[in-house]
Amino acid sequence: MKWSDISAIAEALYEKFPDTDPAAIRFVDLHNRVVELAGFDDDHTRGGEKVLEAIQAAWIDEAR
Repeated sequence: MKWSDISAIAEALYEKFPDTDPAAIRFVDLHNRVVELAGFDDDHTRGGEKVLEAIQAAWIDEAR
């Protein structure tokens, strides 16, 4: 997975952390969880605020 794989990342986060409220997670924690996902293979420094916002929004949708 790369940072651009927003939907795949959101699905993986939902599967790995089903009891986490994605609306309440801090971006630092979100970033750490993304880079620790199995199959994530991208530059860790590229996960900026806009990308994290998109991932968070997709994760919220996935959790619904």
